[in-house]
Amino acid sequence: MTWLDGNFERFDESSARVRPPKRGSKPRTKIRPLHEDSTDGLVITVDRGRYLTIVNDGQPDERLVIGKRARELSRTPIVTGDIVDLVGDVSGEDGSLSRIVRVHDRVTVLRRSADDSDTVERMIVANADQMLIVVAAANPEPRQRLVDRYVVAAFDAGITPILCITKTDLADPTEFLTHFTNLDITVIQSRSDAPPIDELSEALRGHRTVAVGHSGVGKSTLVNALVPGADRAVGIVNDVTGRGRHTSSSTVSFRFPGGGWLIDTPGVRSFGLGHVRPESVLSAFTDLAEIAESCPRGCNHRDDDCAMVEAVVAGELGPNGAARLDSVQRLIASLDSVA
Repeated sequence: MTWLDGNFERFDESSARVRPPKRGSKPRTKIRPLHEDSTDGLVITVDRGRYLTIVNDGQPDERLVIGKRARELSRTPIVTGDIVDLVGDVSGEDGSLSRIVRVHDRVTVLRRSADDSDTVERMIVANADQMLIVVAAANPEPRQRLVDRYVVAAFDAGITPILCITKTDLADPTEFLTHFTNLDITVIQSRSDAPPIDELSEALRGHRTVAVGHSGVGKSTLVNALVPGADRAVGIVNDVTGRGRHTSSSTVSFRFPGGGWLIDTPGVRSFGLGHVRPESVLSAFTDLAEIAESCPRGCNHRDDDCAMVEAVVAGELGPNGAARLDSVQRLIASLDSVA
């Protein structure tokens, strides 16, 4: 009851004034639209939250479409090589912007971490089937352990590695290459003044190949030679430090002449394997992995009773056997320490 003109008056709830709901207070639903009218697109590069995709790849109505991530994908990584579903304006006209609402299942994913102690994965490329590892014979000096890490990451991701050593006119790469003699890896040598375009094209045509390498090794020069019109910036190596300058700041896919894609990545000076299990390291060293099958149960591959250690002592792995075993042991030890 309430007091009105000195009298009590009864009222029910319908007499109460109902305040209008606040803006944005509409209950949210977990039911998401199916987006059955979406369009497939291939992500070819990422730039500040915008994703450049190619729609109807190879068809007469092929076009480039810029998209942004839908809210429901805020925690889903999207990288170059991903196949995504687009909705909204997919015309590709100037000023148009679509939304990425779904990421297709990936066949392969190349990952790296900041270092071996960092278990946070950083996705680099999706759906690549080959990795072109570019290393220079000199200027800068080749880094065997960095190449080992590339190979381990490639095998762990199910990607086939190819080793291309550049600047062979500046130094003889024979000694360096003996480290990889027994590995199941294609090796291609390249001179500064005459890159082997035909040989590389034969190896890359029809594949999705991700190119990786230390800064200054000539990776961008190779990309420009292989893909006319790529126009990747080419840097120089510092004469004092021997280090190259980062010239490629983003990961970009280029359509390869004759079919396939070549994906150029920024140069790096380190490649963490924090996401790789220690037992997966041996898969990259195929000859050592075969010997390791005879190791005692629970072998840490560092004790004297390790079959690989015994093979090195017996000289069964050649002159570089000890160095190769040392690489495996270092990689496994660095990953064991954070496992």
